[in-house]
Amino acid sequence: MAPHPSVSVPDDALTATGHPLLTWCDDATGERVELTTGQLGGWAAGAAGLLRDGCGLRAGDRVAVLLPPHWRTAAVLLGAWATGLAVSFRPRATAGLPVLEPGADRPYDAVFVTPERLDDWLEDVPDGTHRYLVGTGPDPLAEVPVGWLDWSAEVLRHGDTPPDHRAVRPSDPATPDGTSYGAWGRLAAELAEQLDLRPGDRLLVDAAEHEQPLKWLLAPLTAGASIVLCANLDRARLDARIAAEGITRVL
Repeated sequence: MAPHPSVSVPDDALTATGHPLLTWCDDATGERVELTTGQLGGWAAGAAGLLRDGCGLRAGDRVAVLLPPHWRTAAVLLGAWATGLAVSFRPRATAGLPVLEPGADRPYDAVFVTPERLDDWLEDVPDGTHRYLVGTGPDPLAEVPVGWLDWSAEVLRHGDTPPDHRAVRPSDPATPDGTSYGAWGRLAAELAEQLDLRPGDRLLVDAAEHEQPLKWLLAPLTAGASIVLCANLDRARLDARIAAEGITRVL
């Protein structure tokens, strides 16, 4: 197992089963995005480049990610982990898993928010030095408030050269509360074992039920599984989706 979660995206174009590594779909809109391991790795590398070169952040700096389960969220998180940042996020509480709250009451070095959650951010969370809006729809953001930047536009300014994972040490803080990358990686491996995830599995995740990134992203990647992340999941079509996608596990 890798000592920290950022090395979980392999270099191959497709998984061993021939599926994309991450498939995002929205049953309400019909939107579907498929990312091979190389494509997701490229987006994660661009996100890391934005944080490292665009924002000047280094290992130990603090970022907050107030984003729902989404393929862009995966890129943001993998980029932040690859840079060795301490990441705070606020998913709904899940039994047996931590809900990471902000650390000290001071500005974050970077924040990532969807337009829909911007009011929650402004009300509840300290400010950020670099502030990005992350859209979850297929179209570019129509409007970006003063003081914020469109993440999707900014990340494209940075190359897809993979970061040097050796710069991240297992003892470095992965969260503002001081939880280390080594401990975070072990927790992901334990969760993957609890979910009985194995290499080659294809995991269907109901995005509305599992906002905890440990569950919908990190545990599957640690186990070598591919992910089908579905928003507004139509339960009436569940059996057909399982058959069509080659699903082996449902979360």
